[in-house]
Amino acid sequence: MRNVVLIGFMGTGKSTIGRRLARVLDRPFMDTDAEIERLVGKPVSRIFKEDGEIRFRSEETLLCRKLAAPQGLVVATGGGIVLDPDNVRNLRAGGVLIALTADPAVIYDRVRRKENRPLLHGDVRGRIDELLQARAGAYDVAELTIDTGKHTPAETVRLILNYLKERNYLDP
Repeated sequence: MRNVVLIGFMGTGKSTIGRRLARVLDRPFMDTDAEIERLVGKPVSRIFKEDGEIRFRSEETLLCRKLAAPQGLVVATGGGIVLDPDNVRNLRAGGVLIALTADPAVIYDRVRRKENRPLLHGDVRGRIDELLQARAGAYDVAELTIDTGKHTPAETVRLILNYLKERNYLDP
């Protein structure tokens, strides 16, 4: 069974949609950031602060290698996971990539009060715009892209399910 891998910028709803989708599909759910926190023994924000972004990205790469084998998971990834082509290759080998997007203003509304976003410091809105610009095109590796700012979580899950059924990605 292929993994269903949700990619996209922070605040686009990957974890929320992933949990719902996993429930509907009756599949295990994995959030790559939460899995890295479990493996390393500290929150992502502390990994960034104490060990640096390079360490965090290394942990992502190791996890992506494990996800190269189809395991029937629904996976919500960290926003920067697709910046490494090897990660994309591994994620694609084990599953189907679905990108979630949202307008920068929607992302800002979703993340502005969260303290656990290590890449958002200072001018949060400015950092969002800066990171989105730096990552322009990075999420184009997905087979399907859905704007979660224009769809409710239930609608987003339904769109993903329809896509998976149309492509015969779901087991009978």
